[in-house]
Formats: sequence, C-alpha cells, structure tokens
Amino acid sequence: MSELVTGEAVALELRPAKLPSRALAVLLDLAVALVAYLVVTIGVVAATASLDEAAQTALSIAMFVLLLVGGPIAVETLSHGRSLGKLACGLRVVRDDGGPIRFRHALVRGLIGVIEILMTLGVVAVIASLVSARGRRLGDVFAGTLVVRERVPLTRVGFVPPPPPWLAGRFSGLDLSAVPDGLWLAVRQYLTRMQQLDPQVAWSMAERLATDLATRTGAPAPQGVPPAAYLAAVLQERQAREARRAFGNGSAAGRAPVGVEVAGGPGAAAGAPGTYGPPVTSPTVMPPPAAMPPPSPFTYGAASPAPQDAPPADRPSTGFVPPA
Repeated sequence: MSELVTGEAVALELRPAKLPSRALAVLLDLAVALVAYLVVTIGVVAATASLDEAAQTALSIAMFVLLLVGGPIAVETLSHGRSLGKLACGLRVVRDDGGPIRFRHALVRGLIGVIEILMTLGVVAVIASLVSARGRRLGDVFAGTLVVRERVPLTRVGFVPPPPPWLAGRFSGLDLSAVPDGLWLAVRQYLTRMQQLDPQVAWSMAERLATDLATRTGAPAPQGVPPAAYLAAVLQERQAREARRAFGNGSAAGRAPVGVEVAGGPGAAAGAPGTYGPPVTSPTVMPPPAAMPPPSPFTYGAASPAPQDAPPADRPSTGFVPPA
C-alpha cells in the first residue's frame, strides 16, 4: 500500500498496480491501437494509390505517430488516466499527489513510452517497474504519475468505528495543526484493525498512540476516557473539520469546550456499550452518616414541616391555626 498526501494534507491509501495487471493493460491498449492502425492504413493506401512512394511513406509515418503515439495520449487525457486496457483491468493513472492527470502528464508518458515500450518491446519498462518501489516505469518517473488500482475488494476496506456518543464534540477546541500525516494514518489503521488484535496488545498500542497524539496537540487526554475512544473522537473531529472546509462552515453549536471533564459529563456515568466500552471512572467514596449535614428543605426541595397544633387526621381541617 502506498501513502499519498494530497494538497489538503490528507493521507490517501492508494494501492499501486502490480506488474502483471499493468502489462495486461498495456497489451490490450497495444492490440486496440494496432487494429486501428491496420484498418486506417489499408483505407489510406487504397485511397492514395495514385500517389508516389514518398508520399505514401510520409502518410504511413504520420498515421503511426497519430494512432500509436497520439491516440493513447488523447485517450488518457480525455479519460483522466483510464485507457481501454486500464479500464478493463481496473487501473488508473494519477499524479503523485493522488489527483487526476492532465495533458502534460499524458504527453510525457506517451513520448517516453515509445522508447521504453515500443522500441525495446517493453524490456526497459519491465526493468524500471521491478526496480521502482511503487512499480513505476520511466514515463511515470519523468511525468510524476503513478498507476493505481481502482477496484479494491470491499472486504479489505477498513471501517473506522464511530466514537461513543458521550464523546461527541468534546474535542472541538483541540489544535490539530501539529499532528503529522503519518500519525493520522497510524491512528486510522489501528482503529480499523483493533478488533483483530490481542486485547492487551490493542490496549498498549492505543495508549502509545494516544500519548503521541496528546503530545502533538498540546492537551492531555481526559482522565477516564479509554485510549481507543479518545483516538476515535479526535479522528472524527479532524474529519468533521475537513468536511466543513470542503463543503462549507457548518454550525458548531452544541459542542462542549475541550476543557470540560469528559468522564463526568452528561451520560458518562451510564457508559456507552459498544466497541470502545464505558468510561473508566473511580468509585465514589461516601462520607459516614454522622459527618453528613442535616437535610435542608431549601437544598433538597422538601416540603415545609407541619405545624405542631395541626388538627388530627380524623377531623376535617378548617384552614385556621389556633392562636398560641
């Protein structure tokens, strides 16, 4: 898996294409181009039979350049990196930062591809792909592109469980600008795989990641919050900020400040059953009964004490109190 960072500093998990799938896509593209070249050549030769040999040679060279070089360049430019062969194999050509390619990228790939694919029968491209860590040929290196897989099995896509409800909006005041992309990617990968780890190993990894994240943000993690829940809540806050930056400034009303003690917040005592478990709270030590102050009617909202000369219960009350 390759970690690509976009212009918005968002780490993307793109899977570089393997050499067999890339070779199959190139063979399909070459087969289509050769068929088109032969069909057009036969038609042009039949239409220009009256021309001399030099003119026919010039037309043959022009058709070769247009169909076998200009054709793939035009197709990749218009389809944003998806030729017929790549479309059949589920591949796409993207920039190094994960964005779609433009004409200059397709032009460099196409011109260098004539040398490393057509003139050397693909030997140079195969060697360059084997040497490169991400399987890039020379055309990709000079153009700043990468061939990635578009169709990824759904069973292998990680799902990040949402944080518990009692942590919603508790970290809206954190400064996340100092957190590196590698740490975000490590947190996300941990949350997607923590159910597959040993509980002790998962807990120790969560504590280490939570410590690193708290160090980067400059604010310690709230006491009583499980480290995995803390990681999920901060990651959700980061994703919410990215969504607001991309789609507009949403309303931030109703969010609690970061200084509020989470473990003692509303709903924290009840816990949140699920992936991350309830908050870790210490038992409350109650003072002995003798040390407790007497109840006050103003404190607890109790009713006023009954008067001493209240009428007996078996007689109806007149509403008046006899004088003392």
